[in-house]
Order: sequence, then C-alpha cells, then structure tokens
Amino acid sequence: MTDEHGDGGILEVAPAGAEVGITVAVPSGEHTFLCTPARARELAAALALAAEEAESGPADPVTVRAGELRRGDVRDGDRAMTVEAVRVDGGTAHVTWTSGAGRGWNQMYDADASLPLRRRGRPPGA
Repeated sequence: MTDEHGDGGILEVAPAGAEVGITVAVPSGEHTFLCTPARARELAAALALAAEEAESGPADPVTVRAGELRRGDVRDGDRAMTVEAVRVDGGTAHVTWTSGAGRGWNQMYDADASLPLRRRGRPPGA
C-alpha cells in the first residue's frame, strides 16, 4: 500500500485473542489497532464496497424517480447507501437500503420523488 506521498507501508490483520488486530507498519513506525470481530466485518464490507466503486470508475451523478430505483443503485451523498430492493405500491416506493458497513433499513418515498444517485445499478439480466 502507498500513502498520498507515495510512501509504502504494510497492513497486517490477524486474530488477537477475542479481538482482531490490525497493524500498520510504515518506515517511521508501527501502530496496532484492536477491534471486535463485528467491527472487523463492517470494515471488510466497507473496503469491499470502496473497491467495487473504484473499479467501476467515476460516474456522473444521475437523478431518478424513487419508483424507478433498482438493485445496486448507490445514493449520492457523504455515506454510501445501496439499494437492495424496491417495491412500488400505488404512489409509494418502499426501498430497502444497505450501508457500506452492512446495516440495512427500509424507507418509503413518494414514487415520483427525485433521488440523486452516485452510480446506477445494472438492469436485471445485464
């Protein structure tokens, strides 16, 4: 891994008793952080999401109607929110979201409400 100046470092992850140890070693020194297994899984999910977004490249934000959201759409904002499912019932769109940390929740919108997306998911069958 490299930092913003191009300096190299090593990241190691290993069990540390009942916790997970994350060690960052750079030429100037070494730091070890401990976290719970649950927090380690959240970190892994956030890393996987960031990697997926980096691989898909930058995209111009787009705005879509809530009723037209599809699985994989990523909401534009300071935190990544990805659409897991959408169900339209009359004039209401019921959207299931997941965060980069793997948390999920449901939210209702007027089906015609405009929502800004950072990235559009793939259409079914694509």
